[in-house]
Amino acid sequence: MNATTFVNLAAQVTIPEDGTISRTLYQDERLKVVLFGFAAGQELSEHTASMPAIMHFIQGEARVTLGNDAIEAQPNTWVHMPAHLLHSIYARTPVIMLLLLLREARG
Repeated sequence: MNATTFVNLAAQVTIPEDGTISRTLYQDERLKVVLFGFAAGQELSEHTASMPAIMHFIQGEARVTLGNDAIEAQPNTWVHMPAHLLHSIYARTPVIMLLLLLREARG
């Protein structure tokens, strides 16, 4: 079995000066792993995901809305979201965030 490793996740993406970038690091039938880089002031507007997801903030500070709640994310903030939860992200500073999309087992 081959392992996939990243010793320094933050080094896998360069935050743009003005904008947002995403890079898929891994994908199989059960999991999609996407690393995001947000410039300060960038926003991912309200949306939902069709599957459960985990957001892990690696660097920076962001305001995250989760349904009717909001949190102030900072490095090492970890959020599990059920499928179809309305959410958004506003980067207060440059942000690096790891997103894990969890697909249901088929079988």
